[in-house]
Amino acid sequence: MTKTVLRIDSSVRKEGSISRDLTTRILERLAPEKVITRDLTEELPLIDGNWVGANFTPADKRTEDQKEALSLSETLIAEIQEADTIVIGVPIYNFTISARLKAWIDQIARAGVTFRYTEDGPVGLLENKRAILAVASGGTAVGSEIDFATTYLKFILGFVGITDVTIVAADQLALDADGSVKNAYNAVEQIAA
Repeated sequence: MTKTVLRIDSSVRKEGSISRDLTTRILERLAPEKVITRDLTEELPLIDGNWVGANFTPADKRTEDQKEALSLSETLIAEIQEADTIVIGVPIYNFTISARLKAWIDQIARAGVTFRYTEDGPVGLLENKRAILAVASGGTAVGSEIDFATTYLKFILGFVGITDVTIVAADQLALDADGSVKNAYNAVEQIAA
């Protein structure tokens, strides 16, 4: 049973968004005890030199300004650490994820916190979680050679330790919107609660 879900919406559209509709349907299917919601239309700051400097300063040596620079990152990481399942609404913009979703990834992918380096290569620290990607695209076929969204997300989620990734796709909406949405709804019904 899913206890806690982190819902992330990254569509810039609040109304009429297929990815938001899919995340809602997935949550209804999972019926978790708790939902943490992160709407990325509330802009996340891009990482900058101050953020990087703070990130690479040992925690016990950070100044108050450095702690402040990382405070949002700490909050976002706490959200993903608490969740059993992460449901991410993924509209495909220009063959890839939105800039807002990339900004979220930059905030949560932190060495020593969500992954670590070992002699055998990097190891993800967010284990025993699953992710469900609710994907919507106008023309890009999910899994095709021009899909740089789901391949990237599966890689980066695996990099931080989340290897159980399910994709629910309403793709190529410009070609067959009704059929694509129907297929996505059917896929939601197949998700194990």
